[in-house]
Amino acid sequence: MAEDFGRASIALISEYKGMKAAESDDMRRRIRAVRGEFRVTKNTLLRLAIKDTKFGSLDGHLGGPIGLILSYADPVELAKTVSSFKEFGEKFKIRGGVLDGKPLSPAEINELASLPPREVILAQLLGLLQAPATQLVRLLNEPGSTVARLLDALGRKAGEAGPAANGDATAAKETGTAETPAATDAVPAAATPAAEAPAAAAAEPSTTGEPGTSES
Repeated sequence: MAEDFGRASIALISEYKGMKAAESDDMRRRIRAVRGEFRVTKNTLLRLAIKDTKFGSLDGHLGGPIGLILSYADPVELAKTVSSFKEFGEKFKIRGGVLDGKPLSPAEINELASLPPREVILAQLLGLLQAPATQLVRLLNEPGSTVARLLDALGRKAGEAGPAANGDATAAKETGTAETPAATDAVPAAATPAAEAPAAAAAEPSTTGEPGTSES
């Protein structure tokens, strides 16, 4: 069992009681179709198998008749499959799970089931790299866009550095604006000597001809 946990991408614990043989066979077949595995196991053995592993938090879901569900492929496909077992009612109920070391509640498993398959997500990311800007905006604005949710955290993180840079640019702009009037005030001062020139010229005596002097 330890080897199986080493290969598994996700592990789920379900309640398993009162299921008929035909129902059990149908459930196992559907899980195998997405490269998963269902097995009924004892709590003691399972507790020993998950000890000191990334699936250790499954311990909190053990107790009573349980089933262990493992996936060796796309965890989204397994989540979609087990979420479709509504016809089994109380005979099959997910208690919780672990994905990449992160505990999952039943609500989070249902949320995982709402995501597109891995191949679709990869195709969307490839489309983002190749699409023009208009198509990129349209894709990100689509309701329930998986790509938008993946990039949202990156966008918020990048936005943290934006206000600081904008603040520096604004401060530099205000400093340049404040210095402009000083340069403008210097212009009239430089023009003052030119304005005084006519008065100085008028004060000088004329050397062209003196009063009372005549030529012989």
